[in-house]
Amino acid sequence: MTERDARIEAVIPALRRFAWSLLRDPDAADDLVQDCLERALGRWHLRRADGDLKAWLFAILYNAHVSGRRREARRFRLLGEVAGMAEQATGPQAPDAAMQCADVLRHLDALPEEQRATLLLVGVEGLGYEEAARVLGVPVGTVMSRLSRGRERLRRLVEGGGEPAVPVPLRVVR
Repeated sequence: MTERDARIEAVIPALRRFAWSLLRDPDAADDLVQDCLERALGRWHLRRADGDLKAWLFAILYNAHVSGRRREARRFRLLGEVAGMAEQATGPQAPDAAMQCADVLRHLDALPEEQRATLLLVGVEGLGYEEAARVLGVPVGTVMSRLSRGRERLRRLVEGGGEPAVPVPLRVVR
């Protein structure tokens, strides 16, 4: 273990306490600490050598927390705006269409983040596969795979089929 790792490891319990006090959820707190440590290690070269390591890590953790809260607030605001637009677009004559639109949004929200982001970039924002791959930082083939799996999963959810119950195990042929 390097000296850097030992110094960081000594601060982790305090980071976990602080994260828990912010979130009141042990799993979310652990995720926040992990995000903090990933950012710190990735930006270690930007740290001032004479600076206080503990204060630097706490600042990273708090900024990650604030960014996450803003991201969630923005997401819920946008979902509310889209739901409102769906109601306006369908008018009072077609409440079923508004409900269907709300269901699709709810199902879209249930997709894994990678699939949802890919579907939104390609299907809503109109980005090509290569552009979406650059935005997401993944190969084009990964975008195509996520898009295919996301569309299929969304279709099953919208049609009411949900997720497949239990995958059928493959039979070994000898």
